[in-house]
Amino acid sequence: MYQKSLTHHLSKIVIDVLFYASILCVIAVPFFTKHLFLWIRYPDAGYLVPFTVILFLSGLGCVYILFQLKKMFRSLLVGNPFVDENVSHFRKIAVACALLSLLYLTKCFWMFTVVTLVITVIFAVGCLFCLTLKDLFKQAINYKTENDLTI
Repeated sequence: MYQKSLTHHLSKIVIDVLFYASILCVIAVPFFTKHLFLWIRYPDAGYLVPFTVILFLSGLGCVYILFQLKKMFRSLLVGNPFVDENVSHFRKIAVACALLSLLYLTKCFWMFTVVTLVITVIFAVGCLFCLTLKDLFKQAINYKTENDLTI
């Protein structure tokens, strides 16, 4: 028998808050990037547009990842997380992480910082982690299907 825990509900609340906050951040990026550059006193204003594009695309990627997590939590709260839809969600999150990793890797070539390299590695590891979980869930679904068919 499945029991919903407090951790599940708190995680869902945190994901919902992050999802809506990230939407607000993505909307605000084009308006506040110039102020951010002035605040950190970045010397070259020629990077303003590419930096804004990277922040905007990063925000969109994070919104997409959080949206997929929101969908996954629906099945968790229902009590049946081992479904084919969650395998698809993990695959989509892995693709989003890979694209974000490539985005920051390309940023390393024209605006290198150590933080950019760290973000690249984090998203690459996140991609591999999601692909591993995708395969794990796929195998669990197979075992569950076999178990349900066994008398």
